[in-house]
Amino acid sequence: MILEMKVPSPGESITEVEIATWLVKDGDYVEKDQAIAEVDSDKATLELPAEASGIITLKAEEGDAVAVGQVVCLIDTSAEKPSGDAPAKKEETPKAEEKKVEAPKAEQAPATYATGAASPAAKKIIEEKNIDPATIKGTGKDGRITKEDAIQAPASMGTPTGGNRGSERTKLSMLRRKVAERLVSAKNETAMLTTFNEATMTPINKLRAEYKDAFKDKHGVSLGFMSFFTKAVVRALQMYPDVNSMIDGDYKVSYDFCDISVAVSGPKGLMVPVIRNAENLTFRGIEAEIKRLALRARDGQITVDEMTGGTFTISNGGVFGSMLSTPIINPPQSGILGMHNIIERPIAVNGQVEIHPMMYIALSYDHRIIDGRESVGFLVAVKEGLENPMELLMDNNPKKALEL
Repeated sequence: MILEMKVPSPGESITEVEIATWLVKDGDYVEKDQAIAEVDSDKATLELPAEASGIITLKAEEGDAVAVGQVVCLIDTSAEKPSGDAPAKKEETPKAEEKKVEAPKAEQAPATYATGAASPAAKKIIEEKNIDPATIKGTGKDGRITKEDAIQAPASMGTPTGGNRGSERTKLSMLRRKVAERLVSAKNETAMLTTFNEATMTPINKLRAEYKDAFKDKHGVSLGFMSFFTKAVVRALQMYPDVNSMIDGDYKVSYDFCDISVAVSGPKGLMVPVIRNAENLTFRGIEAEIKRLALRARDGQITVDEMTGGTFTISNGGVFGSMLSTPIINPPQSGILGMHNIIERPIAVNGQVEIHPMMYIALSYDHRIIDGRESVGFLVAVKEGLENPMELLMDNNPKKALEL
């Protein structure tokens, strides 16, 4: 029996996918549920499992765009699984050696003293233009380089050093092309503006130093910075609901929940899995959910549903060493918060210079829906939450907040 395998729908509104990689070859025997291909949609990369066991015949090439429901391979389910030993290849009979007869070399004409030589005027121009004389064909007597030859010769763009100078042209994945399209769209279709602030991470560092070991032992996840940032963002979004809103035509859509998208780097590029109802999660809940989503993104198992529907995004470029950036809004959201690397810097505290671990924070927002007062107030509220987490994020009871 020949089974036709069709492209399943990876999610609503997706009508086409792209064959990123075939994980099997034409004619291979595949087992049921074995991953046979990776397919790219405009939102995620997903594995395509075999629907039955048998011999596979591929009907699409890598890089082909195929419609949802289109047949991409055939599986002959009546074929028996081959035994472990493949038939040995026949040894080729060595061909008799052919005698190589070298053609007589043509005698080279002796170079004259003037061949390739430059006149004094031409030599000066060649040196000024930094040109290799060997690249100039002389038109003077016996191949001599004239002044006119030197003037007409193009200026040198540098001499190759003998290193590799190859190039490679590869097609962007459908996901990468969609990310690029959305980024350009965000720049062109929103009134994007970025405001900056900075926060000292000393209070959070002290809390993490005191409780991280007990937190890890009890909950099995690390107490990182992202739970503090998520808590601070949720508090600020509740104080400034316009930042948790979106534009839909002539309407503003506001939300009474906080679905926080977290930008992470996956094997196929940027992923933005969503922490649902972050306002209801504890520090442990946030850290566990971030770990779960990050592992699924890393392993290529993240689904479209897990990356759609966020109301606000947090992007942590600091893990790569970024000091300051202007993050691009993740449409249709109206705001994105950029975290950056933490560096010890001198700051003034009560009239005294002290060294503290400092972080720049940046809010990019859509000015069509968020005014300056709301954007600056929101970022100040995030700063306050980070600099006073004991009171504002933990209700002065860190053990209870961390469930210890």
